[in-house]
Amino acid sequence: MQRILLLDDEHHVLSAIKRVLRAGFGDSLRVEETTDPERALLRLKEVAFDVVVSDYRMPLMTGTEFLSLVRSIQPYAVRMILSASSDFETVMRAVNDVEVFRYLAKPWSDREFVDHVRQALERSAQTQHERDLADIGRQQFGAMSASEVELRRLEALEPGLTHVEWGPDGEVLGPKTPD
Repeated sequence: MQRILLLDDEHHVLSAIKRVLRAGFGDSLRVEETTDPERALLRLKEVAFDVVVSDYRMPLMTGTEFLSLVRSIQPYAVRMILSASSDFETVMRAVNDVEVFRYLAKPWSDREFVDHVRQALERSAQTQHERDLADIGRQQFGAMSASEVELRRLEALEPGLTHVEWGPDGEVLGPKTPD
């Protein structure tokens, strides 16, 4: 099942997007949403998302800043930005700086919104398939072992799963919790 993460500082916008996605995808898409960019970043470290949609103007950081952090945590997540701003410079910065797949305008057409998300999910599936094929090729040519291919596959499913922090006495340290 594919996953999408929604970030917007307005609860009613998130509710509207969830309704649109539920109508367009039913139960075939797992949707998570938050109004807090820091919570979203923590979640991105726990779970792999196929698509991340962020509002552009938010109190703690811009959508471009947030999506830049998303790219460093989950470089293969398809990034989309949602904004009421039609400023050409804003759009270009988002596209060029964080490789935004689509810039969605508020207010949106429900049909177009679903179409854009569908295209983003297809892009995510295609790039995952290409990475899998490349890893198989690397394994066949001896550039990668079967265990390395499996570690990459597991890491793609659950980010951070293959990275373990060790304590001073050799114990495995759990995830850090915010203060």
